Amino acid sequence: MLSSVLPLVLQALGNPDLSVSSVSTLKKICRECKYDLPPYASNIVAVSQEVLIKQIHKTSQCMWLMQALGFLLSALPVEEILRNLHSLITPYIQQLEKLAEETPNPSNKLMVHIFASQTNDFPPIKALFELVTSVTLTIFQQGPRDHPDIVDSFMQLQAQALKRKPDLFLSESLDVKAVFHCGVLSLKFPEAPTVKSTCLFFTELIPHCADIPPVAQVVQEDGKLLLLAVLEAIGGQSSRSLMDQFAEVLFCLNKHCFALLTVWLKEALRSPGFPSSRVSLEQKDTFSQQVLRERLNKRRVKDIVKEFTLVCRGLHGTEYAADY
Repeated sequence: MLSSVLPLVLQALGNPDLSVSSVSTLKKICRECKYDLPPYASNIVAVSQEVLIKQIHKTSQCMWLMQALGFLLSALPVEEILRNLHSLITPYIQQLEKLAEETPNPSNKLMVHIFASQTNDFPPIKALFELVTSVTLTIFQQGPRDHPDIVDSFMQLQAQALKRKPDLFLSESLDVKAVFHCGVLSLKFPEAPTVKSTCLFFTELIPHCADIPPVAQVVQEDGKLLLLAVLEAIGGQSSRSLMDQFAEVLFCLNKHCFALLTVWLKEALRSPGFPSSRVSLEQKDTFSQQVLRERLNKRRVKDIVKEFTLVCRGLHGTEYAADY
């Protein structure tokens, strides 16, 4: 059935007069038959890429087409996802780099520079962003530990989006909750560049509690998970060289979610042995009070975190601490 229907649909994609019917049909096929489509994936991606570059379809149809590709790629193994995704977005990266007068950089596989240029001539940035996000979330579901470079680029992309086009996070097609949880997971990676990019993502995300309802909702519902991950890192799970980055996330929570942080800190630090068996309840209370007091002085919060992490690691007052 697919082998006879797909060629007709793909051929129709190139006809502007059949734009709505061809794109909506392909989207339905990709959504309902995605597990039967791997043998046809390369062909579907190639034809879709061609019509997108030629700008045959209007913005709404481009969005549908990107959603169709998201369904299609989500059913593939990780390596196939990456190969097809890279092939699909490379022409757009090259266009953006040319527009921004940047030297092409092959490492920008997940479009970190997608927001470098604001131009109406460029195919819908929103559609590209949502495609990359949904497909990368699929990689997280399959297990991201083997791909720290992808996680790093993904978090950089999300941070750039929040910095330059935060309204992307208002889209109903973007799973803000899933992106948030991927961030919490990424904080626990051993690779320092990935953790730094993830901390940057959260410092860009948290201030938007005030103006982006989906962000406000996920922080209110799941912000405590973020705090627990930060405290675990400070307690000894992450390298001491990353404490400044974790302190920035903590400072951001304190500045923008003070009432929630007050409750979360009290609940989290009440647990015996958390975030380290080396700290007493009194030391934890002191740390909590010191952090909550500093809503304007980021440098002071960094010093408080550095002091507390030494106590958590049993290094306070040692020669190791002197070099810190």
